[in-house]
Amino acid sequence: MDAAQRIAQTIAGEIGAAPSQVQAATALLDGGATVPFVARYRKEVTGGLDDTQLRNLAERLAYLRELEARRAAILESVRGQGKLTDDLARAIAGAATKATLEDIYLPYKPKRRTKAMIARENGLEPLLRAIQDDRRAAPEALAAGYLSETVADVKAALDGARDILVEELSENAALLGRLREFMQAEAVISAKVAEGKEQAGAKFSDYFAHGEKWAAIPAHRALAILRGAKEDVLTVEIAPEPETGAARAEGIVCAALGRLGDAPGDQWLRKVAGWCWRVRLSNTMYIDLLTELRTRAHAEAIRVFARNLKDLLLASPAGARPTLGLDPGIRTGVKLAAVDATGKLVETATLYPFPPKSDLRGAEATLAAAILRHKIELIAIGNGTASRETERMVADVLKHLPQGVKAPMKVIVSEAGASVYSASELAAREFPDLDVSLRGAVSIARRLQDPLAELVKVPPESIGVGQYQHDVDQRQLAKTLEAVVEDAVNAVGVDLNTASAPLLAHVAGLGPSLAQNIVAHRDAEGAFASRAALKKVTGLGPRAFEQCAGFLRIRDGKEPLDASAVHPEAYGVARKIVAACGRDIRQIMGQPEALKGVRAEAFVDASFGLPTVRDILAELEKPGRDPRPSFVTASFAEGIEDIKDLRPGMSLEGTVTNVAAFGAFVDIGVHQDGLVHISQLADRFVKDPNEVVRVGDVVKVRVTEVDVPRKRIGLTMRKDGGVSARETQREAGPKAQPARGPKQAAPKAQGDATGALGAALLNALKKG
Repeated sequence: MDAAQRIAQTIAGEIGAAPSQVQAATALLDGGATVPFVARYRKEVTGGLDDTQLRNLAERLAYLRELEARRAAILESVRGQGKLTDDLARAIAGAATKATLEDIYLPYKPKRRTKAMIARENGLEPLLRAIQDDRRAAPEALAAGYLSETVADVKAALDGARDILVEELSENAALLGRLREFMQAEAVISAKVAEGKEQAGAKFSDYFAHGEKWAAIPAHRALAILRGAKEDVLTVEIAPEPETGAARAEGIVCAALGRLGDAPGDQWLRKVAGWCWRVRLSNTMYIDLLTELRTRAHAEAIRVFARNLKDLLLASPAGARPTLGLDPGIRTGVKLAAVDATGKLVETATLYPFPPKSDLRGAEATLAAAILRHKIELIAIGNGTASRETERMVADVLKHLPQGVKAPMKVIVSEAGASVYSASELAAREFPDLDVSLRGAVSIARRLQDPLAELVKVPPESIGVGQYQHDVDQRQLAKTLEAVVEDAVNAVGVDLNTASAPLLAHVAGLGPSLAQNIVAHRDAEGAFASRAALKKVTGLGPRAFEQCAGFLRIRDGKEPLDASAVHPEAYGVARKIVAACGRDIRQIMGQPEALKGVRAEAFVDASFGLPTVRDILAELEKPGRDPRPSFVTASFAEGIEDIKDLRPGMSLEGTVTNVAAFGAFVDIGVHQDGLVHISQLADRFVKDPNEVVRVGDVVKVRVTEVDVPRKRIGLTMRKDGGVSARETQREAGPKAQPARGPKQAAPKAQGDATGALGAALLNALKKG
């Protein structure tokens, strides 16, 4: 079996596929195809591998190819030393992991001069063999025969023999494998506070005297301990359990020397084995297990971050509606940005309703005028400092709108990453003449309209849905998160004539350069009339067109199918289906009843199989459908604006902002997310919090604990705590209505605009 076959077989077992499927997908990916394209448009080739399987395949493919390259290099190295035997070659060929491979290579790996090398140079290796061969002889008596100018006495001779044996044991691949298995099953990871760090490291107080099984420690606790160690607050140990573990580990080392009795030589060998464990191998195992723990914890943290990011990117869009974004601030003011239904900026302002200026009347007048002037339907309020105070001001303004004016819906929006976007080169190009602080308000407004389109402008690691993200492998994190963004963008599809360059850059087959070229062509030539017109874009060749075309949408264009996810290469099949129905394509698209009785099997041919035909039928029924859920938003309780306002027993509504392995964080409108521990998520055992909630879900919770000094809020969803709005909709079926928005006071007649706010509003309207 060659390397490629071995890799295909390994991956097939891991992702639940056949080796032939893996080989087919590998060929496509090696040929430059993207995961979204292969998952959507090459189902016949891969046997229907989905995007998750393909992502896992691509990741493991890279690892296993590195493994094969290392295997080949080691074989060449050992062969070059003239030490390659048939048994060694089989062992190298059979190594399933990089760690096992390196264990085998240890004795043959070029190394700096060691104590064992010096002992061999001093002629002490025969002494070791003599001790091993004649166990009944006293090692001291045997050592007396090996004294020389470089070996002063019996102790020096025995120490040299010991050094040789310790090196041999430390390079024994079978022994290392047995020890690693033992430690993985039995080791305990313990942490304790470093002397004098109790106060400075108070945030790690949960781990000042902590111990648990290495194999069972959750990723979030492992990462917390690792961070504490990195900050020199905690000292960490990974060792066998203290009662009998060390003796068992020494026993494993002794077993590598064969059966040991009570003869003098046996006693000396047993003593060396114990010394080898304590001085050398225990440290080797500590490093190995610490490295594996770090890798495992990083992988889990990245997985959780990726899952949360996906849920956030695929959160329900409020839609193309005129929106006003408010970025709250106290001393620096509340930044206001109004955008039209397409997201185009139409007005900005800075309001100063809070101290030191305290111009509440002027702020309310400006806000009201903007609402009326631009027919605002949504108000997005950033959830940072002064968020609830700003929300209260907005509520007062909405109560005094003129009779007949429908009050906009106000929504608290996460502003995570908005400041990063504001200061970015991208924002500077988009709004060169706009103050940095006002760009954040634009982002807040747009991310309510369409979270995906706006959040792709922010580095994923700055969006704030991960934990310990700065501690993990940044290269792997960036690679994983980029894959999540790519999958999300292509799952939803992109409007070719309105999408920004950052959004287009994530479409399969494009990238930043081609995305910029598309926007430049659009600006110069006008809107694209068809997908085919993409071929006129500079640098966009046949391969890029093949990859991207199916994910780009053109609304109301010359070709109706351009608004769907049907790939241009399959338009012929779609037209055959339409012709069989005997109606115009525009009469069929979006009309499921028109396609009743159509048998997919009848349209299968040599180029397009059953999966593709079924996808085409689904698209004709619901062309360009958005997979994201209906828009829902939480209603924060009136008068609950600070953690100090909370009391145990309060029932509140909030939005899930982050989901970790140990529970979910919920924004309840007090500038500090509360935690629903995994044990409090439901009235049943929950193995994975994502079984119950996802980022963006609206949930009902009850306060169980409030720790003001430590800024910790305990919440529960058990019993009368409620369920997620997403789950409620799912249970209610496809006709379920979105949950209610924020509570709005009924518009009050303000014909004579009485009162201070009314007078200010009248003045603003006259000026507007």
